[in-house]
Amino acid sequence: MHVPDGFINAPVSVAAGVVAAGAVAVSLRGARRELGGSPVALIGAERTAPLAGLVAAFIFAVQMLNFPVAAGTSGHLLGGALAAILVGPYTGVLCIAVVLLMQGVLFADGGLTALGVNITVMGVVTVLVAYGLFRGLLAVLPRKRRSITVASFVAALISVPAAAAAFTLIYAIGGTTEVPIGKVLTAMVGVHVLIGIGEAVITMLTVGAVIAVRPDLVHGARGLSTPLKLRVGGELVDAEPVAPEPVAARSPRTVWLAGLATAVVLAGFVSFYASASPDGLEKVAADKGIDKKVEEHAAADSPLADYGVADVSNARISGGLAGVIGVGSTVVVGSGIFYVVVRRRRATESEATRVPDSV
Repeated sequence: MHVPDGFINAPVSVAAGVVAAGAVAVSLRGARRELGGSPVALIGAERTAPLAGLVAAFIFAVQMLNFPVAAGTSGHLLGGALAAILVGPYTGVLCIAVVLLMQGVLFADGGLTALGVNITVMGVVTVLVAYGLFRGLLAVLPRKRRSITVASFVAALISVPAAAAAFTLIYAIGGTTEVPIGKVLTAMVGVHVLIGIGEAVITMLTVGAVIAVRPDLVHGARGLSTPLKLRVGGELVDAEPVAPEPVAARSPRTVWLAGLATAVVLAGFVSFYASASPDGLEKVAADKGIDKKVEEHAAADSPLADYGVADVSNARISGGLAGVIGVGSTVVVGSGIFYVVVRRRRATESEATRVPDSV
């Protein structure tokens, strides 16, 4: 659902950019808490930052895997639900923003003037809808790990058509062509419900896989342990809480390496077999005439434009190298940003706890 340049007029693009910038600013502050380490899992901040960078790189890789959803139409992961559940909603918004920035600058995917629109639709809307629904479902479902995977499926499923509706609203306000908005909304939501099923399956399987090996690393799984019950005088009462088993010695390095290897394989090899059909937005834009004023991407001459390496004639090698470069660039940039966020938190805490000099 990468919106190109020319779909939305300049004033609305600027307004969306302001909204996106505000959301990123708020998320930077919120991510300080999320990346500060889990007191339950005893995971330090120096470990959570690279894990968040990995989530961004993994989403970048999976977004290269377009899957068919209908005749002549494909879809791909948006990733807002997955990021929010794994690393938290604030950090999740930043993850998607990093992915979209790398795609726009390096691969000419998603317009640069439309970056604010894309962050708002694919990052902010998906995270807010998905994480709000995820938490709401966990409040009523049994406190079990299975509930997390069920909630992640439903949250991811709903977040995609919600993003499609958000784009349609933006287009209704600032679209560059005169089209029947009702028909656009029906087409966008309809096809993205199908895409949402794929998103839900990917999100559920990924969250379930991480929970199976390291539930302490999943932000959405924190605080969901069921209290131990003891029978006293014929009645069940809560047992005294037991201090959590220290897991600080359990480095997440294995999970990080496995996740990075998976992302490299997906982007470098599996992506060659992705569907070549236009995605949901591209298909609706062509059918409804939204793309009449689409503009050439400012980074169209990038050596990595269209997910291929310039001057490499073999399509399989060119696409694979581009995918690997994208994963590497995203994990480096993402981890660097999240590390700076962590350092800022530490600096703030040091200032707050510093004892003033006596006069």
